[in-house]
Amino acid sequence: MFETFTILTLQQYWWVIISVLASLLVFLMFVQGGQTLIYTLGKTDTEQSMIVNTLGRKWELTFTTLVTFGGAFFASFPLFYSTSFGGAYWVWMAILFAFIIQAISYEYRSKPNNFLGKRTFEIFLFANGALATILIGTAVGTFFNGSMFSVDKMNLTQLYDPAISRWETPFHGLEAVLNPHNVALGLAVFFLARILGILYIVNSVKSEEIFKRAQKQMIYNAVPFLVFFLYFVIALLLKDGFAYSPGTGEVFMEHYKYLHNFIQMPLVLVIFLAGVVLVLAGIALFLFKKSIKAIWLAGPGTVFAVLALFLVAGLNNTAFYPSTFNLQHSLTIENSSSSHYTLTAMSYVSLFVPVVIAYIYWAWKSINNKPIEASDLNEDQTHVY
Repeated sequence: MFETFTILTLQQYWWVIISVLASLLVFLMFVQGGQTLIYTLGKTDTEQSMIVNTLGRKWELTFTTLVTFGGAFFASFPLFYSTSFGGAYWVWMAILFAFIIQAISYEYRSKPNNFLGKRTFEIFLFANGALATILIGTAVGTFFNGSMFSVDKMNLTQLYDPAISRWETPFHGLEAVLNPHNVALGLAVFFLARILGILYIVNSVKSEEIFKRAQKQMIYNAVPFLVFFLYFVIALLLKDGFAYSPGTGEVFMEHYKYLHNFIQMPLVLVIFLAGVVLVLAGIALFLFKKSIKAIWLAGPGTVFAVLALFLVAGLNNTAFYPSTFNLQHSLTIENSSSSHYTLTAMSYVSLFVPVVIAYIYWAWKSINNKPIEASDLNEDQTHVY
């Protein structure tokens, strides 16, 4: 079946797969968001342990999705992987460090003879929640604003330095924080993760005190989320974008490129608007109806909104990883992908994705079939984080 597809069709197919994985990753960052609320929602040791344990049920899903996202990007668009992960390595090393301390914290927080104490690992969890969300959001912002890198495949002939891609600043990705548009997306992801974390915690923890604090925290996080998200979206629609000619591959600046992408891909626009409406509906349902099921609106809404943003970043003849050092070195789905053979082989593997998603849903429902109560922390210490 996939053998009959053109190389462009396969490239577009895999960009959609990448976009789906990215949207699932942002949704699953409710774990990171919840980790930044341990002391805000939990005022006693028991309440804090309840929050940590309900998040501990899901932290591996976020990490696994991140690894899958990176692996899929490497296999389908290897030139991006080598350029970004090999050039902007300070950013990715910081993200990796944040996930390492998360894994350590869940493993050792409640171990006997923990000489560092629970609080140390809870601080590590907070650091993971803040760093991972802000840095990943800021890194994704460069998809729309560009980075300082160069690409020259002729470098392969240089015996002393055969690297195809080179980063053209000594900061290796950290310069992304100097662009307010990038930072706005990073902070929007941070506060969105906290919103989702709140909704997940009230859905999975049975505690009136935590629920009351959660309502107040929802207001404190929803307002800055809306401010940063609206700033990012409005600026995105009004800014010049990085377009390329499909015939020659020449990259050029196009006025209102991302607005044009939404208009020229109406289905993507519908998905984006549906996502925004669902997120806002989830927030409103929790605040005004006090529903613990609001996560089932805001969660899918997050997936739809992020999916649409990734689609406008890479489809419709758009350079998804622009080079501000040299426009013609920008990466597109056409000039950075694997071969037709590799994309075809991987496409057959991708048919198992729905099975994996179904398994995740089944595992989620099985694990969360009963909200956590204070008494659960004493039932089986081998399963307490």
